[in-house]
Amino acid sequence: MSPFADFLNSFHIPILPFAMPHPEFIVEARDLLLSRGLSVLAAWAVLNVVVSGYRAARTPRHLESFHFHGMNLGWGLVNAGLAGWGLWQLHAGPPPSLHLSDLFREQLLNENLFLFNTGLDAAYIMTGFYLRALAGQPARSQPARLAGFGRSLWVQGGFLLVFDAAMWALLHKQGQQWLLLMH
Repeated sequence: MSPFADFLNSFHIPILPFAMPHPEFIVEARDLLLSRGLSVLAAWAVLNVVVSGYRAARTPRHLESFHFHGMNLGWGLVNAGLAGWGLWQLHAGPPPSLHLSDLFREQLLNENLFLFNTGLDAAYIMTGFYLRALAGQPARSQPARLAGFGRSLWVQGGFLLVFDAAMWALLHKQGQQWLLLMH
């Protein structure tokens, strides 16, 4: 087994203990997994806001690290908003429909959302490389800014790539287990 598969198996993925899953239990298991993932994203966001907010306030504006921390602070605020909105949506109330077909459609939507975000994360990382390359050109204005933003995109894109890929894999595994239980 690969190290990534071992990592995924280390998580407890809620499945259902009986042959025909009841829709309420499917919703509960899915929401538990999503809330755990969104809590990880929220923790990452808070870490970025606190650490980079502190560091940006104490770093001279002309340095690469100022722009790195400033960009991380912005990413932290956006990620905090996304995690907060997602957690609020999970606790806003029961879904309007508990039909199995609707629940599996929602499951597929969640899987596709994380898979799409994984592609965006790769684009963030590549954009970071592009900005770093631009910063190395002698005629470029504000090379420290480009380099700092590029490094931030590496860090944020790297974390989000691992996060989104892991969430997709966990959701996909959960959905596959439900399908097996229904046969």
